[in-house]
Amino acid sequence: MSIVPPAPGEPRRPLGPRDSGDAWVVADSGEKYWGRYGAAGLLAVDPERGVLLQHRVSWSHFGGTWGLPGGALHEGESSLDGALREAQEEAGVPDDSVRARFARVLDLKIWSYTTVVADVIVPFEPVISDPESVALEWVPIDEVAQRPLHPGLAAAWPELQALFAVRPAVVVDAANVVGSVPDGWWKDRAGAAERLRDRLSTWARGGVAGSDFGLDADRWFPRVTVVVEGAARSMSDARGDASDRSEVTIVRAEGHGDDAIVDEAKRLVAEGQAPVVVTSDRELRSRADEAGARTESAGWLLDLLREVSD
Repeated sequence: MSIVPPAPGEPRRPLGPRDSGDAWVVADSGEKYWGRYGAAGLLAVDPERGVLLQHRVSWSHFGGTWGLPGGALHEGESSLDGALREAQEEAGVPDDSVRARFARVLDLKIWSYTTVVADVIVPFEPVISDPESVALEWVPIDEVAQRPLHPGLAAAWPELQALFAVRPAVVVDAANVVGSVPDGWWKDRAGAAERLRDRLSTWARGGVAGSDFGLDADRWFPRVTVVVEGAARSMSDARGDASDRSEVTIVRAEGHGDDAIVDEAKRLVAEGQAPVVVTSDRELRSRADEAGARTESAGWLLDLLREVSD
């Protein structure tokens, strides 16, 4: 394997100062892969219009094919941040217009490519802002395979499409999870709930291993709902910064928290999502099972959160 920068006249022409990631990784067999630190692309899924594809200009790598807005990662950049940045640079995808759902990684050991699949939550029109694009189009899902696809997307498409129907979600019994650790939470229940929310935000923002949920795909970015009751209901809505793309939702139970948790699980199931209710309360676990949700203990979640903080 070797790392070489793009030579004069090569197709990739970054705008502005070149990033250290803008280089080819060349395998011993001669294959070239763009991105010293790997690469990532965004597959935006709109429920009405389909998926956003980029028609690549003829002189680009695999020119004439249809692929995803994407490119080389910067040093230290996460695949999620890189995919969103590249999609904004190449297709004008606005901030906060998409919400990541899962990521699939092609790991060739010497190089990797991450496909970040994201739901469109605010409709937008793509804008060609990169010389590699001939066109940007919303393509109906059942018509994607009919296009001459970039070989990487063509190989991954059947598996990616099969995962579109999977929508994991997490519903957290805040009182049960917070109460399982004797750290003085009873002195400030709202503050304890806020600390849990912030840890959950960081956890979901970084992506959750598919194996933790018994799901395919390498990482998932689940919707998280925290249900609070009693004094914890006075907690703030958000962590107060712009980094929280995981959108942890707070539900303030008007009455008993268990009822609100079961109602939330039923709502998610009715919407076609696959909720995991986190609680160690046996009666609530039974009710959640009956509602169609999977259940996990408070310890299960705390172990996962501990891995993030460690």
